[in-house]
Amino acid sequence: MARIAVTEAESAVLAALWRLGPLSAASLIEEVKAGNPWGDATIKTLLHRLMQKGAVKSEKADGRQLYHPQIDRQTYVDGEVQTLVDRLFGGDRAALAAHLTER
Repeated sequence: MARIAVTEAESAVLAALWRLGPLSAASLIEEVKAGNPWGDATIKTLLHRLMQKGAVKSEKADGRQLYHPQIDRQTYVDGEVQTLVDRLFGGDRAALAAHLTER
């Protein structure tokens, strides 16, 4: 599967879904607002962007619309680490490991 680019702000929405599982829009907004100074409209925009990217989907369950992550946290972390390795170490993971070991 191709890597889905997720911004730092969008990752806050995904983090809430990874922590708590499928959430209604109201519960998701409440959870994201607990750790960020954003308004409802900002969080809804982030959610919409994630849905357009295919990182989140919505499903109706028990008469409620619930939002589910479509990428797991480990896949996201692996992609972020690879991006860091590519940008700072020319794709050489051993160079990153050596850098971390030296510090």
